[in-house]
Amino acid sequence: MKPHGPVSRTFIYLMLIVASGLFLTPFVWLVSTSLKPVEQTMVLPPTFLPRAHYVEIDGRRMEVVIDYTMNQPGVVADVVSGPDAGKRVFLLPDQAIARAAELNGAHRVAAGWTHVTERLEQGAGRERQPRWDIVPPGAVQSEIKFRWSNYPNALASMGGGAAAGSGNVSFWVFLSNTLIVCVLGVIGTVLSNAIVAYGFARLRWRGRDAFFALTLATLMVPFPVLMVPLYGVFRELGWIGTLMPLWVPAFFGSAFNIFLMRQFFLTIPEELSEAARIDGSSEWRIFWRIILPLSKPVLAVAALFHFLYAWNDFMGPFLYLTRKETFTLSIALQNYQSQTGGVQWHYLMAASTVTVLPIIVLFFFAQRTFIQGIATTGSKG
Repeated sequence: MKPHGPVSRTFIYLMLIVASGLFLTPFVWLVSTSLKPVEQTMVLPPTFLPRAHYVEIDGRRMEVVIDYTMNQPGVVADVVSGPDAGKRVFLLPDQAIARAAELNGAHRVAAGWTHVTERLEQGAGRERQPRWDIVPPGAVQSEIKFRWSNYPNALASMGGGAAAGSGNVSFWVFLSNTLIVCVLGVIGTVLSNAIVAYGFARLRWRGRDAFFALTLATLMVPFPVLMVPLYGVFRELGWIGTLMPLWVPAFFGSAFNIFLMRQFFLTIPEELSEAARIDGSSEWRIFWRIILPLSKPVLAVAALFHFLYAWNDFMGPFLYLTRKETFTLSIALQNYQSQTGGVQWHYLMAASTVTVLPIIVLFFFAQRTFIQGIATTGSKG
């Protein structure tokens, strides 16, 4: 193949960079939104960097929320008597004249001034009403500020609120449930699929090819067709409301992983197995001592595939889990979105970032093994 010249390589790298940027944009938006205050999450035009706004109110520099820009002039004053005593109010000029005896510290504001409100962080200062003011253009100072407190606040509130089963459940319970499902599922996937794939790849028995074709045919059966029968089986077993329906099926193999491992086993020289048989090794010893050590890449791929699937699985937990203390992260995140009404976007994005970050880190460190396993999976047979 003719090697690419400098111009061609530059163009290819440029296109790859652009494509990578497009694919990374949703994740960058996810992380940036998780570090913003709620009022900056859904603004047009969108901003990627979270900002904090500061003004001086009553001689103090404080962080504020920009509410809106005034479209007409008026008067801001403190009410010293009457039903609104102790409050700061905005009045139109004729209203201010009529209530002049009740007001103190009045000052005019022009159209184009900005209405700002003191920001009170969650759990701090909530016992009092935030102060507000109307300030002239240029009085608001802005600077970049990442709100790392969104993460502990989101995780703390993720298990709260009314939901199925009991009341508050810690985020760490959801995480431990997810890890239990993933780890047990990975163990079952690797063991069961490797054993079945070895039988299809290295053993000769009547009907082997027909059974393998039947196994591949199950790939065409969509999961919705199996939902009701599986639910009935698990209900009869008493597993509804437990984690068992999510990891026990992994010990019975899956067509895709069986196919993947079989193809890899076919690439291992048959002479190794024959030599072991001559030395008196059983099929189980050949499988355990020869085939599996040579198949680490494909085993890692199958384990990674199932871990990703189990971590992101929503339909299974949605069908089988009925108590909040058994929720996995995917269903807990959906439950959190429901209980907040989808309004606390900064907390929702923080919880989502925590949920997807382990998967990204896992793939980052396992990508070499993953690519090697896919590339070396042969098509023999």
